[in-house]
Amino acid sequence: MCVVVLLLVNAFAVRPFAVPSGSMEGTLEPGDRVLVNQLAYAFGGHPRRGDVVVFDGIGSFLPYQDEPSGVKRLLTEAGLAPAGDTVYVKRVIGVGGDRITCCGTDGRLKVNGVPLDESAYLFPGDAPSAVPFDIVVPDGKLWVMGDHRSASRDSRDHLGEPGGGAVPEDKVIGRADWVLFPLGRATSLDRPAAFAAIEGTGGHGEQR
Repeated sequence: MCVVVLLLVNAFAVRPFAVPSGSMEGTLEPGDRVLVNQLAYAFGGHPRRGDVVVFDGIGSFLPYQDEPSGVKRLLTEAGLAPAGDTVYVKRVIGVGGDRITCCGTDGRLKVNGVPLDESAYLFPGDAPSAVPFDIVVPDGKLWVMGDHRSASRDSRDHLGEPGGGAVPEDKVIGRADWVLFPLGRATSLDRPAAFAAIEGTGGHGEQR
């Protein structure tokens, strides 16, 4: 009974993931174990700008890779098989309907014309982006970027591919809410206050 309960919790409620790379430094370090809330966007909710999300990159970051078989997918969702190298962790910068540009004369990203102060999470010494872009996020998709921009392959790197770098919301596994391990780094992953400045400017964020 205990095993069944644990499997159900792991499959449908919360799930641990290991951070595979340095693309989210210094928010997340390689090897960190994060607890992913798989119910964060259930019951009609949507990812919000500023959330750190874990998602399956097949169809967006990996546009040409086939979906796993039904059995393998079920085992992975139940925590009985590793997530593999198709799973990513990034920060949501824009939601469906948002226009994101980089970079203005002040060197900042703009979301719907509002400069975004990323000093709270951007890796020290990194620019918001070395790649200029001007995109509108399609409905039902997300524009995601790593906090360590110079070491992150994210939405910017897939602009010329199918999907244009945007991640479908239905590929989001959940929101990373806590760093659990190592114990010395245990902390909650709160949404940066700077994203409040973008509220009311457009995108599906206004529906919440």
